[in-house]
Amino acid sequence: MLDAGALIAIERNDRRVWSALKHAALATEDVFVPSTVLAQVWRSLARQAQLAKVLAHCVIAPFDPIAREVGTLCGRAKTRDICDAHVALVASRIGGQLFTSDPSDMRSLLAIIGGRKPEIVRC
Repeated sequence: MLDAGALIAIERNDRRVWSALKHAALATEDVFVPSTVLAQVWRSLARQAQLAKVLAHCVIAPFDPIAREVGTLCGRAKTRDICDAHVALVASRIGGQLFTSDPSDMRSLLAIIGGRKPEIVRC
């Protein structure tokens, strides 16, 4: 699972994130990117060709089916960041690893949700 910070890390050629992506590919594991994360970082194919190549191999988790749950989580967490709430909800359902630049916010949101606890990896 990749949040906005992880996508930015890909653009910056962060070796740790690239290594994790390679491991996932070799293990034929799905890499999830919430659609809100994609919207948050995407600006231009011309500037983000490398990111586009990575995204072609990712599963984009849609927002619409869980939009109300995201809003409810924002209310419970007293936050307005729908992107972080979307990431936390998807991560709580799929488990695995969550690559994030904001582990403390993710831990707080995941604690409210319950469910699976993904391994949080700071990037």
